[in-house]
Amino acid sequence: MVEHDAFRATREAYDAAAVTYAQLFRDSLHDRPLDRAIMSAFAEVVRAGGDGRVADLGCGPGHVTAHLDELGLPAFGVDASPAMIGLARQAYPGLQFDVGSMAALDIPDGVLGGVLSRWSVIHTPPQELPVVLAEFHRVLAPGGHLLIGFSASDGPSHPTQVFDHTVAPAYRWSPDHLAAVLRTSGLTEVARMVREPEPTDRRQFQEIHLLARKARAGAAR
Repeated sequence: MVEHDAFRATREAYDAAAVTYAQLFRDSLHDRPLDRAIMSAFAEVVRAGGDGRVADLGCGPGHVTAHLDELGLPAFGVDASPAMIGLARQAYPGLQFDVGSMAALDIPDGVLGGVLSRWSVIHTPPQELPVVLAEFHRVLAPGGHLLIGFSASDGPSHPTQVFDHTVAPAYRWSPDHLAAVLRTSGLTEVARMVREPEPTDRRQFQEIHLLARKARAGAAR
């Protein structure tokens, strides 16, 4: 398979920034009670659905995967950056971390109780987003849940917008637009959290978490 230029460029950029990124974001959840709350809700609905494992896709240096583990989920991490995975394995040796692409996951069909994609789709070009979401749907078990986090675009008239990300080119998404793409991929939105930017935030973007569910076997979508 020929490696996509955008994927390769993003991977190389995160490899170069891995140590700095890990230092900056290792404790980032401590100051984000709303993010912790939606992840706690995600953990609860995943546990209620059975014993399936949970993949943190775009796990970076592993701190969020570790938080999912603390919430009682059998979580593992996947990231395109070998340098990030190396740091995650060093920091959390008791957890599993693998190098991989969200567009072609080395995970069997229908085995995961949950997928977390926390700001990992922002580097996906809009035309490739359906491929990534289809992979999320494929690896989820029937009734499994996806929690996806991203930055919002400037209203429904802007379904996607490019923004100046420090590491690699990135995209903001209209929440309604992304929810519609999720539905096309077989994932139905069940909850949404909107976090308004703080005055001190460098980027004055809304932050969105969408919780979506794959239909149970035999259930109509």
